[in-house]
Amino acid sequence: MGAAEKRYWYADGLDPEELKFQRLYGPVEAATRDEAKEFFGGLGLPWWVAGGWSIEAFTGVPRHHDDLDVSFWRREVPALVQYAEGRYDVWSAGSASIFPLTVDKPEMPDTADQVWLREHALAPWKYDVVLNPDRDGRWVFRRDPTLDYDLDEITWIADDGIRYLNPEMTLAYKAKHDRPKDRRDLEVTLPLLSAPQRGWLADMVHHLHPDHAWLEQIRT
Repeated sequence: MGAAEKRYWYADGLDPEELKFQRLYGPVEAATRDEAKEFFGGLGLPWWVAGGWSIEAFTGVPRHHDDLDVSFWRREVPALVQYAEGRYDVWSAGSASIFPLTVDKPEMPDTADQVWLREHALAPWKYDVVLNPDRDGRWVFRRDPTLDYDLDEITWIADDGIRYLNPEMTLAYKAKHDRPKDRRDLEVTLPLLSAPQRGWLADMVHHLHPDHAWLEQIRT
């Protein structure tokens, strides 16, 4: 049994969906927040962390994490490819295909909204970066692209120096899936939200999912 296959069988907490992914695309060894800060911080362009880590950073409540959800401007992918050269291979990842991006050909297809980074073909994937569109430099909400915000409106910078997506925005994304981990994130976050944050979340969830089961809990 090779090292990569051992990673499949012995990785702690690897759920069936993640196991299926790794069997198809290769093992994952997600970067830490400190690693992301060192790497993306050197790029000199805005980046932020979303998903479960943004909830943990806000609440201080530890949780299990399958990965690190780094987000980055879609228009800056060529700069990322140039910056990563010699350290990480950058791959376009979308519903149609995955393929490597190069300094000579850094263009992303319309069908892809992520880039994956790893050191080389035999190394585990280190970063799964969600690419965010912008409108005249403003953050576009992918759940409803008619809405856009200044980046400082929907992110905050924690004591660790990392920019995180606001917890109410993270929960607005999570409402669509309503998985057990999303419901737990809602439960630990709601008591810590300010009245304006809670009102914004209720309005946004109602806007996106008018009959969502979370609404009564958020409004209570």
